Amino acid sequence: MQKSAQPVALWSLYKMFLYVGLLSFGGGVTAWCHREVVLMRGWMTDDEFFSGYSLAQVLPGVNSTNMAVYVGQHVRGLIGAIVALGALLTGPFFAVIAAANAYHYLLAVPGFQAAMAGIATAAIAMIFRMGISSARGSLHHIPSLLVLIATFITVGILRWPLLLVVLVLAPLSIAACWKKAPNGPQKTAHE
Repeated sequence: MQKSAQPVALWSLYKMFLYVGLLSFGGGVTAWCHREVVLMRGWMTDDEFFSGYSLAQVLPGVNSTNMAVYVGQHVRGLIGAIVALGALLTGPFFAVIAAANAYHYLLAVPGFQAAMAGIATAAIAMIFRMGISSARGSLHHIPSLLVLIATFITVGILRWPLLLVVLVLAPLSIAACWKKAPNGPQKTAHE
């Protein structure tokens, strides 16, 4: 998708992240963010989003807040990063305070625990769908596919430390992509 000539309005950025923050119970914030930013609004391409997603995974902090900062910065610079992060945290801040005050009452509501389990299941399904979307590009490039499989096995199955896996596989992945491009890595639209 091509980016529009008009920058994303700060109010639109705020509304979208407030919406994502309020409705992403049980995880899945990044998957929901991908849906809203890439699929629904076209503010970023899959490649741009997944570059930020990779960065958000290895940086310290919560992945969803890292992604909000990345997306906000990508579409509106520093002010966009501040607006996106503030919006993402505004709704949950008040929701958690309200839920903490009402928690004992909510446990007594029939079906409350089942509803929470259902919400968590939906969040897992969204993360799974996003994982499939991000893996599609790797299927056409054997070295990328090998890194994808190695990462899945070492982290997902063998439970090796993520830092160790990244330190070993990141240079291999970069080298594979460098060789894939005819003149080294390609510049993005923002360089």
